Amino acid sequence: MTIRVAIVYYSATGSLQAMAERLEKAAAGTGAEVRRRHVREIAPREAIESRPEWAAHVAALADEPVAEPADIEWADVVLLGSPTRFGNVTSQFQQFIDLLGPLWSQGKLADKVYAAFTSSQTEHGGQETTLLSIYRMVAHFGGLVVAPGYTDPVKFADGNPYGVSHASGADNDEPLGSDELAALDHLAHRTIDIATRLAG
Repeated sequence: MTIRVAIVYYSATGSLQAMAERLEKAAAGTGAEVRRRHVREIAPREAIESRPEWAAHVAALADEPVAEPADIEWADVVLLGSPTRFGNVTSQFQQFIDLLGPLWSQGKLADKVYAAFTSSQTEHGGQETTLLSIYRMVAHFGGLVVAPGYTDPVKFADGNPYGVSHASGADNDEPLGSDELAALDHLAHRTIDIATRLAG
């Protein structure tokens, strides 16, 4: 059986984009079928244009596929990503989640494997509460949270048992480090492995 993986995320300036691309590469490397989909930008144009790096990233994503509820329904594994906003998900990410009501009411979000990833400017900076916010939503779905825990030595290096997180720095331009890249690979591999076992 080929496992289907949906990577659904919101990215404002590129950190979540880089994390999602790494997850896509890791998941595809296992033989899984992968859909990487970014959440639609809904911020006012004047807010976006007030920050050049935000405007540039929105332009760069113009031709990329946008997340739809059907992507969640399609998947066996769902990897959800949002930057941290005051210890919670962004309004853009939440708006996408709010579109899932019809699928939820039909039970079509249940019994899938879910895990999450996030980024904030500072280390910690609300990262764990953001991941837990996502998992609270997953509980309402009836989904199966497969957090990485400390199931691989890399988790003692990146230090986040809830998911994968990144500190992007004051200018949001800090690249992913080797520990974070390895942690993203582990998250993809672990969730696919669990989904494969559940399917068997």
